[in-house]
Amino acid sequence: MINSERYKREIKVIGAKNLEKLKNSKVAIVGIGELGSLVAYYLAAMGIGDILLIDGDRPKASNLDRQILHWEEDIDTVSKAISAKWKLQRFNSGIKIETFVGRLTKENINEVLKGVDVVVDCVDNFETSYLLDDYIDDYIEENSIPLVHAAVSGFYGQITTIILKETESLREIFPNPPAEKNEKSPLFGPVTGIVGTIEAAEVIKIITGCGMLLKNKLLIVDLARNSFEIINLEG
Repeated sequence: MINSERYKREIKVIGAKNLEKLKNSKVAIVGIGELGSLVAYYLAAMGIGDILLIDGDRPKASNLDRQILHWEEDIDTVSKAISAKWKLQRFNSGIKIETFVGRLTKENINEVLKGVDVVVDCVDNFETSYLLDDYIDDYIEENSIPLVHAAVSGFYGQITTIILKETESLREIFPNPPAEKNEKSPLFGPVTGIVGTIEAAEVIKIITGCGMLLKNKLLIVDLARNSFEIINLEG
C-alpha cells in the first residue's frame, strides 16, 4: 500500500500510475560515497521499491564533508553500504534496502545485478565504470538495462545516460579516461549534491517515462562559473 499522504505532491507531478512504477522497480547504486549518498536519499524519498546499495569501503573522516549518508560514528566501523542502509530504512520504512558489501568483478556482476531495472554509476574509478558499461553492453538485448553515469572532480561534474543500441557506450564516449582520483584529489563538496540529484532524476525519468533523458547528451556542470552545458554526443 502506497502512503498517499507521503507522496501526494509527487503524485501531482508524475501521477499515481508512475508512482506505482517506482514502487515496483529495483535500482542498483554502485558506490555509496559522494554521489551515491545523494542518489540513494532521493530514490528512497521518491519511493523506489527496492534499492540495492553496492560498496565495500568504510567511511573515513575525510569523506564527511560531502558523503552525507555517513556520520562520525560510522568512521572505520561499518561498510558504506551498511551505514547507508541503516539510515535509509529509518527514512522510508515502506521500501526495501538491499546491500552488497564488496567490489563488483567480472565474476560476480551477473549475480549481484540480477533483477535490477536501472544501474547508477556513482564510483570514483573508471575501471568499475567500464565494467558496468561492459555489463550493459553484453546483457541480453530483450532485457537491456539503462546505466546512468556521473563523475565529479574539483568544481566540475558530468552526467549521461547509456542505453544499449540507443546511445554510444561509455567506452566510446570516454576512450581515454582521466587519471584516477584518490583521497588527496581536489573536490568541491556541493557539486556532488547537484550531480547526484540529477542522476537520481534521470533514474526516475527512465522508470516513469516523464521528461527528457540525457541520452546521447553529456551534461557538464561547472560550479566555479555557475554554468550548465549540454554536449551533443550524436554524430
